[in-house]
Amino acid sequence: MKTLLETKRLILRPLAQDDFPEAHAWASHPENTRLMKWGPNTEEQTRDFLNKAKPGIDFAIVAKPARAAIGSCRLHPDLARGTGEAGWILHRDFWKKGYGTELCGELIRYGFEDLKLRRIIAECASANYGSRRVMERNAMRREAAYVRAFWARADREWIDAAGYAILAEEWETCKEIAYYNALPVEFHGFIEVPELTDGVIRLVCTAKKPAIPAKRYVPAYEFAVCHGGEKAGEINLRIGYAGFGPDSSSLYYGGQIGYGINENYRGLGYAGRACRLLLPVARAHRMTKLLITNAADNGASRRVCEKLGLKHVRTALLPEWHDLYQEGQRFQNIFEWDVEC
Repeated sequence: MKTLLETKRLILRPLAQDDFPEAHAWASHPENTRLMKWGPNTEEQTRDFLNKAKPGIDFAIVAKPARAAIGSCRLHPDLARGTGEAGWILHRDFWKKGYGTELCGELIRYGFEDLKLRRIIAECASANYGSRRVMERNAMRREAAYVRAFWARADREWIDAAGYAILAEEWETCKEIAYYNALPVEFHGFIEVPELTDGVIRLVCTAKKPAIPAKRYVPAYEFAVCHGGEKAGEINLRIGYAGFGPDSSSLYYGGQIGYGINENYRGLGYAGRACRLLLPVARAHRMTKLLITNAADNGASRRVCEKLGLKHVRTALLPEWHDLYQEGQRFQNIFEWDVEC
């Protein structure tokens, strides 16, 4: 196990007896420990905590470039089962600086990439909004609510708790989202759409819709798919990668291209043809890759992606906040199209 972890702003190093003054400052503070299962500590309890700290499991949290600890964290693994439990505490003087989100992300990375765990859990008081947000920002799912779960000594009352978890495959999804969100795109306004036809169908631009951050919408072009003088369906192209949803991941699940072909025109390959006709518009905005997604049980849409030669990235579990989850879907196929080819 590693004994030193590092993030952009933090160093996670082994806890030591020399950390007693700082550790006791947070461990004995009623406000710091109000929603904890332990504390406020006596000096003896804090020294006992430091004596029991294990390298590679228990870490002091240090904000660069200082050496003094501002909190502690741990990832306790059960290597036989491939699971781990994370926890942390920061001195209240360092709350609301994003340190919790940063260190939690590093513990998760450490667990999945270095320890090869399959599942990581964490728990906090239901009233601990800060810790809940730390876990949610790191894509942990709320899995359980525990009523009167533990006795908070500081307030002398029973506390409800919330349980969170993340799987290794969900962590891989997070890394993919970060990759796609970093891809280049240029949008300085909508372009004049050129004629888009392949001799069988043509696309007619029906709307150019500006971004609506409140609804997680990026700028989008909408087209009618036409065959002769008749409308055979619809297709749209969304410009961008990050979107505006929680963790900027809404477009990873929704994709840049969405289409629907009228029933009497299905089976003729019009969806694939329409997708290909959109490429000049995507390239005009310097987009290098497009995602097309579909429900895991939508065989017809999956075949469109396969015939286009798209790479199947994964079948992802939809997050609860996403509109598609609210509509009843649970898993989404993610396909990648390299439009530079």
